[in-house]
Amino acid sequence: MPAWPGGPCPTCSEDMPANLVHCQTCRTLLNDDLEADSIEIPEFIPLAEIEAMVEAEVRGLFIACPHCDHELRINKKYKGLDVSCKFCHQNFRFDTEKQNLLLLAFYSSCPHCNYELRAALKYLGKKVLCKKCEGQIEIKPDI
Repeated sequence: MPAWPGGPCPTCSEDMPANLVHCQTCRTLLNDDLEADSIEIPEFIPLAEIEAMVEAEVRGLFIACPHCDHELRINKKYKGLDVSCKFCHQNFRFDTEKQNLLLLAFYSSCPHCNYELRAALKYLGKKVLCKKCEGQIEIKPDI
């Protein structure tokens, strides 16, 4: 099958460079050996790696109590509410944006095996493997 040698388009007479399949102006098929239906678009098949990646939500945070520095595990449903430290019994507001709380880590459940994962904050929004089942997870960064 010879390539388009270049020259004027048979339909619109615009000068087209060599080795084109369609006219750049009117989209006419330039090569007589090709037919409009001879090019089949392949079926889309998602890659297995992308299909296996499952999003996991952060369930809560590990923070240092602002009064006694003990590590506390607090569910994210208490965000914006007053909570009490179980060690020093002091109250404080669990608000990571307005308070100066020391965030230590977060916890989430593996969507593959339901194992509770504890991970450093640097893994938020990253693609990781569950350390128990090695399932592929992407941690949603919404705290």
